[in-house]
This record gives sequence, structure tokens and C-alpha cells, in this order.
Amino acid sequence: MSMADLDARMAFLMEADRLKSVVRATRLTDESRHENSAEHSWHLTLFALTLAPHAPPGVDRDRVIRMLILHDLVEIDAGDTPIFGEAGAQATDEQAAADRIFGLLPPDQAAEFRGLWDEFEAAETPDARFAKSLDRFQPPNLNLANGGGSWRDFNVGEDDVRARVGTKINHGAPALWSWLSPRISAFFNR
Repeated sequence: MSMADLDARMAFLMEADRLKSVVRATRLTDESRHENSAEHSWHLTLFALTLAPHAPPGVDRDRVIRMLILHDLVEIDAGDTPIFGEAGAQATDEQAAADRIFGLLPPDQAAEFRGLWDEFEAAETPDARFAKSLDRFQPPNLNLANGGGSWRDFNVGEDDVRARVGTKINHGAPALWSWLSPRISAFFNR
């Protein structure tokens, strides 16, 4: 490995540190503050590690973890768009961010990381569908734990939750949706 190669990898890693400054709409379980995108990515990798036995057959847990640790790096440039917020040119902004951020790496690693990010975004493989499902599964669980959190903030009802997150969770992790769905109903019908 050359010094230039190491310089490139370190530039990427130092840039990735900026993800700690991207604040998300979801609150921590204790409601003390909103989580940041780096915490979210870490938490999702722990979800993947812990919930892998509930993944559909053929899902590669380690590939899912790699996707999840990379998936939100684009928020360094594009910011976080809350699932219940207003969507704008997010996809275009995220593509440009992916070009820039993964482009900091040496070409072989840039292609590997960008390929995992693209696969996650497309959500067409079993691994990507499960990863995308976990990305949608974590926030409602935080909201259930903190009394409604971002659902209160965005004035979201049960039908909105089911439409915006339920279908994605069910698509890639039906067992997790079967577990979560009645808990969402109980929350909104109390």
C-alpha cells in the first residue's frame, strides 16, 4: 500500500466523521435529543447483527452490515430527509454526494463501496431489501419506545406509518413487520 493510497483512505475516514453532525428527526429512546446519522448507522448495523436470524433465507448478514454502515454517508452533503417530511431533490443530491464521498477512496475501494451503496438504494437484491427494511424498522421502534417521537412532531397517523414504512419493512423482512405491526396498532389505538 502506497502513502497516497493511505492518504486517500484517511481522507475518506475523516470526511465520514462529519456524519456525526447530521441530525435526524428520530429521537433517542430516552427523548433527551435527536439521534445523529452516525448513531443511526451504527444502530442499524447492530440491528442487522442481532436480527439476522429473522432475515429471509439467503440473506448475507455481513453484506447487509456493510451496506448499512455506508448507506447514510451521503447525508454529509445531502442532509437527512425525514421519512414523514417533505422530499425534494434528495435522490439527485445523494447521487452527487456518493460520487464525491466515495470518490475520495482509491479506485478499487471506491467502486466496492459505491457498488454496495447503489445496491442498497436500488433494493432489488435480498440483501439490499433486508438492509432497507432494517433502515425503516429502527425508527418506529424508537418512536414506540419514546412515546411517539417523530410521529408527534410530524403529526403522523397509523395509516401514514403503515404506508411509508410498513410496506418497505414487509417487503424485505416480513417476520419483523409481523412483529412490529400489532405494536404500531396498539400505540395508535390506545
